[in-house]
Amino acid sequence: MTERFSARETIALVTDRFTELPSPIREFPPNGPLSWQGYDDSRARAAARTGEDESVVCGTAVIGDTPAVLIAFEFGFLGGSLGERTGDRLEAAYTHAREHRLPVVSLVATGGSRMQEGMLALTQLQRVARQSALAREAGLAQIAVLRDPTTGGGWATLGAGADVTLALPGVQVGFAGSRVRPPDADPAAYTAEAQLAAGAVDAVVRTEELRGALARWLGLLTKPSAEAARVPPALGARELPATGWDAVRRARSAERPRAETYLDAYFTHRAAISGDRCGGTDDGMLCGFGLARDGRPLAYAAQCGTATRPAGYRTAARLIRLAGRLGIPVLTLVDTPGAANDADAERQGAGAAIADLFAAVATARTPVTTLVIGEGGSGGALALAAPGNTWAAPDSYFSVIAPELAAAILKRTPGEVEATAGQLRIRPQDLLDLGVIRGITEIPGT
Repeated sequence: MTERFSARETIALVTDRFTELPSPIREFPPNGPLSWQGYDDSRARAAARTGEDESVVCGTAVIGDTPAVLIAFEFGFLGGSLGERTGDRLEAAYTHAREHRLPVVSLVATGGSRMQEGMLALTQLQRVARQSALAREAGLAQIAVLRDPTTGGGWATLGAGADVTLALPGVQVGFAGSRVRPPDADPAAYTAEAQLAAGAVDAVVRTEELRGALARWLGLLTKPSAEAARVPPALGARELPATGWDAVRRARSAERPRAETYLDAYFTHRAAISGDRCGGTDDGMLCGFGLARDGRPLAYAAQCGTATRPAGYRTAARLIRLAGRLGIPVLTLVDTPGAANDADAERQGAGAAIADLFAAVATARTPVTTLVIGEGGSGGALALAAPGNTWAAPDSYFSVIAPELAAAILKRTPGEVEATAGQLRIRPQDLLDLGVIRGITEIPGT
């Protein structure tokens, strides 16, 4: 069974410097706004058991080196449920965050809205959603940590609505709590690990690693910059390809450096986001934030040489919009033979996902820098490329479509594929002459 920590114990896991915020005072009639028989007694027993007078503890903290507003739910107080007084505290915490320009970290453990306050409890979700939206508009980072359990409206607002969502191993996560699910529902579907696989959680983090993970995330998300990311140096071939087909062969070579190699060389450390928040993930699109070797936090989205799936495009669009809200420049690495074009990709909305990424890049609020490190296959590659700030490595190519497919469309024989590659002018030097790219990145020391 997953170990459950109290609100104060969880706070102690992530910080040694916590100062509780004053709690707003709301006077209730006996047994609350619905005059629910026994509600006062239930609250009194919960207070005696937990030492708290409400289901949430709010304050300011320093996590790593970053000041933040910290919200911790106390599940032992009526199941960590949200009532009007909970909403008061959450609103006050978010207001303090905006007034003092602080990120918000929510340590969530809740069963949902409080039955004894009826619809007045349920409408607190609207208050929480508004506060989260105001923080988003203000450019403040929001990180959620999912504890056991995180269900109902708490999951659908503070949890799933955060910029970055982390979860402790094995915890229950889902909109439906354990007492309201269908009797034949698979309990494994309502776990942190299942939500990670479904693209709704960014990472599952062990308890002993939580403090360090939060410190890293806060350090990466709270340092805006107006300067574009530097173009990474080339890590593969030094010489430019002699022909178009040479460019294709080198870009497809198994020996060529891939995205992981480039990212490891460019960043001292990285923290990945995962999932499109629509039920999907794509291992062929790496997205996240990292500390570049010039000392600046940057966002990155990198294709890994595979056909990019709709979830990959949606995750990249999510990353670019998040980076824009937080004022963080973006680095993208293009390397794909093209968008996935199988029937499942069409059913998953490939066209809409690619269109959304084109829009995210076109309207990015922070500078985007792109390096083509391998294959640049048609619109599935171009969607990740920055207009006016795309560069190419010597062992890459960019084409309107793969040469084999271009030959097929033109009703040419397989023997004419190599010549077609030349006619398409897809080499880095061709792209530079055509004005498609800004420059060709060089090997250090050349």
